[in-house]
Amino acid sequence: MAVIRPTPDAPLPGQESVWAYPRPAIACPTPRRIRIVHRGIVLVDTRAAVRTLETSHPPSYYIPPADILADAVRPSRRGSFCEWKGQAVYHDVTMDGEVFHDVAWSYPAPTAPFAMLRDHLAFYAAPFDACFVDDERVVPQAGDFYGGWITSDLAGPFKGVPGSRFW
Repeated sequence: MAVIRPTPDAPLPGQESVWAYPRPAIACPTPRRIRIVHRGIVLVDTRAAVRTLETSHPPSYYIPPADILADAVRPSRRGSFCEWKGQAVYHDVTMDGEVFHDVAWSYPAPTAPFAMLRDHLAFYAAPFDACFVDDERVVPQAGDFYGGWITSDLAGPFKGVPGSRFW
């Protein structure tokens, strides 16, 4: 099967291209403020996130447990495997009596290059009322597997749309 690689969008001033992100992926601390708010309740508020960068993907943000609403997150039964980060476990979130199943994931024993992700949780943006990077409301990465957060300072196209499986 021939893999069709899309043409990267030309970055505008102040943008970074997800096509310049590395493969294999990397993890790096970010000073940006990451927030998740649902029904007026703050689930996440941190300036101590770690973001992962991978070619064609918007970043995923991993949050330290101290910056997540206490008692809102519990383990679920779902798991998956990342060729770079290792075995992931998923988590449900309960807020204001509403349960969101498998909306967060973590790596309890990540591979050595991703050790800084240990005990941090990443969240899908789509289930919640609003997710922010600094003060910008994010657009969730398309698809039902990847959990990237798209902001205006990123140039795509972004993996996750139909036909992008082999990018």
